[in-house]
Amino acid sequence: MGEPRIIDIELDEKSILKRNPDIEHERRVAIFDLLEQNHFDARGHDGPYRVRLRVEDNGLAIDLADEAGAALGTVRVALGRLRRPIRDYFQICESYFRTLRSEHPRGIEALDMARRGLHDEAAGLLQECLEGKVAIDFDTARRLFTLICVLHIKQTTTAVDSHAPAPASRAG
Repeated sequence: MGEPRIIDIELDEKSILKRNPDIEHERRVAIFDLLEQNHFDARGHDGPYRVRLRVEDNGLAIDLADEAGAALGTVRVALGRLRRPIRDYFQICESYFRTLRSEHPRGIEALDMARRGLHDEAAGLLQECLEGKVAIDFDTARRLFTLICVLHIKQTTTAVDSHAPAPASRAG
């Protein structure tokens, strides 16, 4: 039996319409952290895995390949249970990024706590959606949820499409 982990991950760039620097940063951090430490065990396949995430028919398709890049198959997951958390996460992130850019960011801690809470809830739901197909730990689920959100960017919102520069410096 191989190592149950992801060694490479990519997003289907055709699924993503537009990203601003905030979203691109979140994507890079999620991928870096995921590759540093993860548990990903696809039923019926030995790892380590190369993974490609894409949106297909309003669901998630997880293309699996072995360490050498040979295709192992695709895991398909309906994301109906995650639609609301994805939408809510976008709304909280929009408020969070808008507040970060304001001259006097007030309430940033409360927004960050709400964002983390929603992220944790969605990670648990993702684990349930993958049950019987892929076993993942909680941290891996959190990072995958971030990447699933990036794949679902379809419309222009302040958080997703704001190019206003952040203030040059902040006290504290």
